Amino acid sequence: MSAAAYHAPVFASQDEAAIHAVIDTMREALFTKDPHKFVSVFASDAAVFNLAPPLMHHGVDPAEKQAWFDSWSTPIELEPRDFKVTISGEYAFAHGFLRLTGIKKGPEGSISFWMRETVCLHRENGEWRIVHEHASVPFYMDGTLRPAFDLMP
Repeated sequence: MSAAAYHAPVFASQDEAAIHAVIDTMREALFTKDPHKFVSVFASDAAVFNLAPPLMHHGVDPAEKQAWFDSWSTPIELEPRDFKVTISGEYAFAHGFLRLTGIKKGPEGSISFWMRETVCLHRENGEWRIVHEHASVPFYMDGTLRPAFDLMP
């Protein structure tokens, strides 16, 4: 799915639409490999538990994100699916699945897998920002510890 092909669904409230727009901004930033656009949806001190080491990041570093973008030979496509949003006052959380696809420059080559995603957001001055992100890929507990990249929602 190209960046232009994505059509957001109709939402129950303006806040829900705004939170889905945050996820869409992440998708657009990955596709265009724009680190500043990607960083713009995060609070500066966000707790980020993503797939890359270390166990926790504090905020998102645009230079680190650009280095990761540079490791891809194609646009990076992110397909959100089944996101549920819960809003309470100035806080919200959303969870669902993200499919990451593209072609890496290294030996990995073509990449396509689903991951689980949860974001917690805070609204400040009318803007929703991610204050906590957790992405994960399940792994097989059969002694191999292989990532379960073959799973689909």
